[in-house]
Amino acid sequence: MPKILSKRFYSENVAEFIIEAPLIARSRRAGHFVIVRVDEHSERMPLTISNANTENGTITLVVQRIGVSSAKLMALEVGDELHNIVGPLGKATNIQRFGTVVCACGGVGAAPMLPIAQALKQAGNKVITILAARTAELIILKEQLAEVSDELIIMTDDGSLGQKGLVTMGVEQVIQREQVDKCITIGPAVMMKFVALTTKKYEIPTEASLNTIMVDGTGMCGACRVTVAGKTKFVCVDGPEFDAHTVDFDEMLSRLRQYKAEESLAYEAYLSGENSNDIPNVVNCQSEQSTCFEVAPFEGKAKDRVAIPRVKMPELKPEERIQSIYNEVNQGLTFEQAITEAHRCLDCKNPTCVKGCPVNINIPGFIKQLEIGNVLSAAEIIQQSSTLPAVCGRVCPQEKQCEAQCIHLKMGHDPVAIGYLERFVADNAYKLSQSALVSDNISKPSTRGKIAVVGSGPAGLAFAGDMAKYGYEVVVFEALHEIGGVLKYGIPEFRLPNSVVDREIEGLRRLGVKFQCDTIVGKTLTMSDLQSEGFVGVFVGSGAGLPRFMGIPGENLNGVLSCNEYLTRVNLMGASQAINDTPLLNAKNVMVVGGGNTAMDAVRTAKRLGAERAMIVYRRSEEEMPARLEEVRHAKEEGIEFICLHNPIAYHADEQGRVSEAILQVMTLGEPDESGRRSPVEVAGQTVTLPVDLVIVSVGVSPNPLIPSTVDGLEISKKGTIVINDQMQSSIPTLFAGGDIVRGGATVILAMSDGRKAAKSMHEYLSK
Repeated sequence: MPKILSKRFYSENVAEFIIEAPLIARSRRAGHFVIVRVDEHSERMPLTISNANTENGTITLVVQRIGVSSAKLMALEVGDELHNIVGPLGKATNIQRFGTVVCACGGVGAAPMLPIAQALKQAGNKVITILAARTAELIILKEQLAEVSDELIIMTDDGSLGQKGLVTMGVEQVIQREQVDKCITIGPAVMMKFVALTTKKYEIPTEASLNTIMVDGTGMCGACRVTVAGKTKFVCVDGPEFDAHTVDFDEMLSRLRQYKAEESLAYEAYLSGENSNDIPNVVNCQSEQSTCFEVAPFEGKAKDRVAIPRVKMPELKPEERIQSIYNEVNQGLTFEQAITEAHRCLDCKNPTCVKGCPVNINIPGFIKQLEIGNVLSAAEIIQQSSTLPAVCGRVCPQEKQCEAQCIHLKMGHDPVAIGYLERFVADNAYKLSQSALVSDNISKPSTRGKIAVVGSGPAGLAFAGDMAKYGYEVVVFEALHEIGGVLKYGIPEFRLPNSVVDREIEGLRRLGVKFQCDTIVGKTLTMSDLQSEGFVGVFVGSGAGLPRFMGIPGENLNGVLSCNEYLTRVNLMGASQAINDTPLLNAKNVMVVGGGNTAMDAVRTAKRLGAERAMIVYRRSEEEMPARLEEVRHAKEEGIEFICLHNPIAYHADEQGRVSEAILQVMTLGEPDESGRRSPVEVAGQTVTLPVDLVIVSVGVSPNPLIPSTVDGLEISKKGTIVINDQMQSSIPTLFAGGDIVRGGATVILAMSDGRKAAKSMHEYLSK
């Protein structure tokens, strides 16, 4: 963990920390920031790097006490360790020779301004720094800024130091006395707004470094979005610096207040020591099952197998499910149910179900082993093709893949419940072996070279497992503080418990796969860094986390969130628990826009967190909905309203600037689109007004831009995906890719299929 090497206070609420972070120090540039977590319950705080020492491997952060997490950081002492730190993040400041540059900073904005002013001076500019604060006690870094500036002007509201007045007064004084070619401003949002208004009068190009709310900081959640020149931008990947004359500061100021009430209450609770672990009761996610399997041979013929009705998955009652986000709905088959369902398999000579499986699991093979009670052998067969069987058994759309090809369907019967059986085998093999992997579960000597994997989602994990089996030393680099990618941040525990994901990951560790969190390939480590460290191949499975929005009026109001932000706050950051610092908006009327599995996850989560009315709004009919039928059924059982053939066209706000109603356009179905689904068409003049206090937008995602934007020579499509050939190989021969970064959006199992195919192809390429 990163250690605090030095700490000093500038004022009661502002302190400077020097932190041990050699990789970040090496790659940091002026304008970059980091994400910090103080402890396991802290939120992810963005903090700009004010200095770095590459020789000592340290970075300097200046922190202002505002809420719970910053107060926790301020309480740490020299020798203490941070729980997590990741970076550098954001785009570096554009440093070039402009001429005369005014650097206008306020309060703790002096800290991120210091390296920028220094870099501008080194580039040959005349640097005039205006340092402002309310009082002399709040002025920081004046000596350091004076050293890197041609002139330092100090402004205080009360005149206790320097000139009396606001930062804008100092800016205007300089402009009126000499030519100014550029202005950079950093500080409170309202200060930057008025600096921008001042320089706009004189048509002086101005950049503002924005300090928005963030959750992940890597382009995944959309919480940091701002409107720049009429378009939505994401501060963490598009910024943090933007043309100040085109920033909608009023919108930004409103969004900065989005969680003010929740944060104030949390801070009061923290100061009083009232924070507690408020985790609801958890209903056991798996039924108790036998670990000893003795099965009598099935004596029936094919017709007898066909006559057996399909098993029904035991489920929690709806009234029990919605009491907690941790109560897994599907409880797993009993031993008797699993064996009976296995009897239904006809062991076809030409098993079309295998062709329907993206990773080509030998489905009849594992079912036949299960049928005779040999769970471990069944697990071994599955794991020849699948790295994450317990995951896939829960979240894969079997009804559209393997089960859709089952011979039973052609005979007019329900297909064999392949997904249920896969889950049963994976869960019970683990109980029997106390290992996530049954065979090949001991690390093998890595003799073929080092392989880097970018991202720990399903594509990366599947790739890593296969490459480890081929004999490579595999290191998985994850940008977030937990391993699992979308399996952790995107899928709620009532569908996929984290404990299940963790045991699958532990199985990979037993294979020898190494994991490194808080590392951004392209930022923390470059491709050149990986090459110099001896990595002979790279697989990119960084996903498609950048959320899409609809571009309609009011979409950036408070209370309008991306689905990624909402689920990340709940699933990854535990925002629903009082013990955790990440805030969550309380809402009674929740509308989720979209009809996919992610939309279902969000609306069902909202119901569990207290929504009185939880609604799905979808522009097509229910028949066109891409979500799994099981998920739709579960949602309806839990009281979710479905408002189909409606599409939001605008949102309105209340007096506090929070969304209060959605205007929905009534739709009808027209001709099929390219996907074969009938296209929605507006019904002219027909709209509906829907009261809401939380809107969650789930209309798709775009590829994460971090890798595409940082790797030279990598061919990228117009959609931002990595271009690959049939062997999953990119334009850089040693870089392979798969999953959403290639597809733009897909299922867990399709991502795994990409990972396995890429592993085979890379192994063949490196073996030449």
